Amino acid sequence: MKNIFSALISACLLAAPFHVAAAQDGTMYPMDAPAEPDAIPLNTGGVANQPAEESWFRQWGDPMARNISSATLTPFLPDPAIANGSAVIVAPGGGFRWLSMENEGWEVARALNERGIAAFVLKYRLFPTEPTLEQFKAEMNRTFADAAATEDEDADARPPRRREWDLSNQQADAEAAYALIAAHAEDWKVDMSRLGMMGFSAGAGLTMHVTLHSEKMDLAFIAPIYGGMDAVEVPADAPPMFVAIAADDFLYGGTTGLIQSWYEADRPVEFHLYQNGGHGFGLGNPDRTSNRWFDAFVHWLDVNGFIPG
Repeated sequence: MKNIFSALISACLLAAPFHVAAAQDGTMYPMDAPAEPDAIPLNTGGVANQPAEESWFRQWGDPMARNISSATLTPFLPDPAIANGSAVIVAPGGGFRWLSMENEGWEVARALNERGIAAFVLKYRLFPTEPTLEQFKAEMNRTFADAAATEDEDADARPPRRREWDLSNQQADAEAAYALIAAHAEDWKVDMSRLGMMGFSAGAGLTMHVTLHSEKMDLAFIAPIYGGMDAVEVPADAPPMFVAIAADDFLYGGTTGLIQSWYEADRPVEFHLYQNGGHGFGLGNPDRTSNRWFDAFVHWLDVNGFIPG
């Protein structure tokens, strides 16, 4: 099985959202950074050995950000007429090398708002990548080739798995986001007892990391979406967990250790294994069974009392 770091990057490179127009292909196109007027700086510091400024590109029709060295949090607040006090920190994915800001961030936040749920998109710090887009493409191609080359190697010869990465920057960003929401909970009409975190791919890895290691975040629930499925040591007070992944996502690979860990710890867990959808499907793609996961997630929130009656 490929190491998770390389697998996350490779999966993101190969994932093709079927909902985009045919002209929007997997080629990386440079783009200007979009205006983010509501983004709030988290002031958590920079990134060591960062060779370049933050830059953006478009792939599969969606805007992506890389070389993020200043974390931000963007609030998406629902119409007050339907706001219910529930809230979710949304962490996009991208192998910790870039963030899929639209597909796994803003779109998800708007969908949560439609259900009366406040959303906060976390643009967290990333591992440095090459300065130019052409260099970045070559870097990602080398990563993919290395992942393929190490697939059959002994475990001791493989690069570190996700649990061995230094995610101290990313954890600090998530903790700062949590603290900011707590400080503005009254203004933003957020019930902190119903604040959870949802992450996609690497964002799912970050969600799991803070759940297992942070002493500053008290999440009501978590939703790692198409993240790593390896077994973990579950804290006695671990939050209820909702997991969704597709069987044809090679991050799955028939592994359900994460689910077994929550089950054996006697903590609430719901697991949706969809027939198809690949990796990086966001809210879902046409003609794929995974395109109903979001409705299942909201129903799960409702049944578990995270959405008030």
